[in-house]
Amino acid sequence: MYDRVADLPLTVADSTFELRERATSSGFDRATTTIALSGDGETGRGEDVTYTNAAHHALVDHDLDLAGAYTLDSFSAALDDADLWPHPPEEERFRHYRRWGFESAALDLALQQADTSLGEALGREYDPVDFVVSTRLSNPESDEPPTTDRLDALLGIHDDLAFKLDPTPDWDDDLLQSLADYDVRVFDLKGLYEDELVSNDPDAEFYRRVADAVPDALLEDPDLTEETRPVFEGREERVTWDVPVTGVESIEALPFEPSVLNMKPSRCGTVESVLSTIAYCEREGIDLYGGGQFELGVGRAHVQALASLCYPDSPSDVAPGGYNDPEAADGLPASPLAPPADPRGIGTGFGPDT
Repeated sequence: MYDRVADLPLTVADSTFELRERATSSGFDRATTTIALSGDGETGRGEDVTYTNAAHHALVDHDLDLAGAYTLDSFSAALDDADLWPHPPEEERFRHYRRWGFESAALDLALQQADTSLGEALGREYDPVDFVVSTRLSNPESDEPPTTDRLDALLGIHDDLAFKLDPTPDWDDDLLQSLADYDVRVFDLKGLYEDELVSNDPDAEFYRRVADAVPDALLEDPDLTEETRPVFEGREERVTWDVPVTGVESIEALPFEPSVLNMKPSRCGTVESVLSTIAYCEREGIDLYGGGQFELGVGRAHVQALASLCYPDSPSDVAPGGYNDPEAADGLPASPLAPPADPRGIGTGFGPDT
């Protein structure tokens, strides 16, 4: 797949950075940076989804000269030596997040300068995109116990929405049993994050209660220990991974051969790694679904476009950005999202609110 785009000519005359900030339904204020690369009358855009807001404020004022004539592949090589960080990132994984912002902007620009789309370059059609809505069941600013109120409110917008949920150990059996009445496709166990505000400690009983609640739901990112591993015996086909997936080698290093994985391009960093990982999974018969990271701009369109081209019928966490607002409003699009009518670049027609 990468060979189909690697040699695309790319001319960069200027680079600019635009900061965006927005409150989220998960109780934090999100900041991202839209990276714009311009040349030959075209502009390609990508989005840095680093989770440290101060890093975005520093990037906006950063003086970075990337002007030149390249191929997409040689531009990626040039980024190896470019100073993308005015200050070192708080976490090493953020280097991949920012790198994908620049690489996706370059891919978008190269495709536009060639007057083509990613679908045409890869020889694929843009298909309608199924999506799930990812949400929490408790108010981060309240001490009230979690409820299904958030799900009911979202179903008031569209009554056939499906969900990806982040269970926590305080979910009691009554709440878990009530989830059988909803279309829950994925439980994100968040066992592999280092951030203690996000991660759940490995707990066999917690994992077992969640796994039993909705027997068909995927179980994402369990922390497999001597205590928890038995919970997933016979359930391996339901286990999926997100945090560890940073490229082909990371998949080969998983505890057992996966049946399905969460594909977040920002975790892979480069266009080559993203496309090579997708191609590897297709060869190995590993299903993929897309993942979102509270993108505020074109990055949401990009994860939607990849889902459209490569895994359109999966439970992708790529819902329009309005579903991440603290109070989702009426009028948001339903699933599946319609493909772009006239795609250009990575894929116009998708966006944070469309």
